[in-house]
Amino acid sequence: METEPKRVILSNTIPPDCVAAAINPQRVNLQLKAEDRDGVLRELVTLVVPPTAKRLSQTLFKALKAREELCSTCVDNEIAIPHSRNAMVGLVDRPVLAYGRHPKGVEFGALDGKPVRHFFLLCAPNVREHLQVLARLSRLLRRPSFREQLEQATTPEAVVACFQNQP
Repeated sequence: METEPKRVILSNTIPPDCVAAAINPQRVNLQLKAEDRDGVLRELVTLVVPPTAKRLSQTLFKALKAREELCSTCVDNEIAIPHSRNAMVGLVDRPVLAYGRHPKGVEFGALDGKPVRHFFLLCAPNVREHLQVLARLSRLLRRPSFREQLEQATTPEAVVACFQNQP
């Protein structure tokens, strides 16, 4: 007698281009100006939500702030990946990634105490896509060569190219 599986794994592969598909030059700011965590979050939100959508902007900001208060989204190497705890159903219809770089860095609750210079804001319409992009982005950010490419990018287009040129 066959036993029924406890769960069905449809796919355990992460599309290699899921991060590249989520970012575009309009979602890149290489000169963040904010001097604190909330200011950085607000700047990142403007890269994702149009200025006319004030209510959506506030919703996203509050979700990001709540997530940061729960536990910092800093990883290491002066990097943070702000994202909400839940998928942003209704805000986006596909994964969206924004990138901001701060010239000096901002106190963001990193375990090593260093200021954070590189910020990746992630929004996704569902948990599966959220986790796929987050996992792929995390893998890319572990590579010193990739981090160096990001550091040396001088235009939003060059930042996007960093993601497009990854195996």
